[in-house]
Amino acid sequence: MPRMVNPDSGRYMWCMSIADATRPPAPSADQAPPDSRQVHLRAVDRASADLRRGDFVLLRPDRGPALLLHAAETVTEASLAAMRSLTNQPPAVLITQQRALALGLNETLEDVLWLEPGDGLTPSLARSLADPLQAVDADTLRALPRRSLPADTLSGALAVTRLTKLARLLPAALAAPVDRPLATERLLAQADILSVSAHDVDRYALFAARSLVRVAEAAIPLADAEEVTVVAFRPSDGGLEHLAIVVGHPETDMPALVRLHSECFTGDLLGSLRCDCGDQLRGAIREIARHGSGVLLYLAQEGRGIGLVNKLRAYTLQDGAFDTVDANEMLGYDADERIYLPAAAMLQQLGIGSVRLMTNNPDKVAELSRHGITVAERVAHAFPANGHNEFYLATKRRRSGHLL
Repeated sequence: MPRMVNPDSGRYMWCMSIADATRPPAPSADQAPPDSRQVHLRAVDRASADLRRGDFVLLRPDRGPALLLHAAETVTEASLAAMRSLTNQPPAVLITQQRALALGLNETLEDVLWLEPGDGLTPSLARSLADPLQAVDADTLRALPRRSLPADTLSGALAVTRLTKLARLLPAALAAPVDRPLATERLLAQADILSVSAHDVDRYALFAARSLVRVAEAAIPLADAEEVTVVAFRPSDGGLEHLAIVVGHPETDMPALVRLHSECFTGDLLGSLRCDCGDQLRGAIREIARHGSGVLLYLAQEGRGIGLVNKLRAYTLQDGAFDTVDANEMLGYDADERIYLPAAAMLQQLGIGSVRLMTNNPDKVAELSRHGITVAERVAHAFPANGHNEFYLATKRRRSGHLL
């Protein structure tokens, strides 16, 4: 395997070949995708890991030029200089519609904003365009050249922001077009940069959920429910596992009592009073045990799908009087980035097709129904405020449509 030097650390990084990086996992017969093209889950997983490490990734859209990428929040002087050297041009900065609106730059409501600071681009400017916790000069913002993207480039730009979200980074990136095919092949050969297709990025979440398999399970008696089996589900690319906490022996011929719970390190483990997640988790287990049987799905979707680091950033914004919806959008994310196809796939593998769903969130009812699970009843699941989370609970009701 070839080696390359990280320009910021001088350390060698082992790089696999492009052929190895894009070789797809072999799906089982019941996991065959409806799309005629195979989705290379491992290529996307590796590309997102490269972005998190501060490495370059080459994204290949179906049409238009390939894009050399670098995550905005990890850019340094050395990586910016290397990017200019590889492409012979200053990169643009791509930000989402939500982040552009927060900066006051998106009068036309474009899905992705393509900003061209040119030779004025610095790591500090790139990070401030991505991160609302870093100040950006108002005059600099107003003077930033920007351009509307043609359809062939827009599809690739959208895949760029999706890839940064999959990496749980701020959804902003440096991007430079690379003419295909000769320049692309030369760049890959010279720099050992991982290549990934926009098609794979766009469909990653869907196909990863469909590839979930049971990989381990064990009996784990809990304080509030002694007869519990925890079942781990893993996607075929080896990504984040989701867990099913199965209480008792749920009947499969009648609606099972089910709770979908997105992981919350601060609330579930630390007992944070900023949210009601810990109360909801332990309260659901108690109620399922009292009922006799049921399932709590513990989904790896921290911070409504934006990841723990970005949730901490959102908390800092909330300390400045923004609500939880505004904070996520200021970071460049949607108000809620969670998906519920993994939950439906897990329930189906557990033999559960109909549920009594413990939730106050109507989106969960709609999404489970859309993915083939019958929601026979919505069971209210609310807890009193604790003196610290009144504004948070009110925001969920007022802006996210949560019910009592």
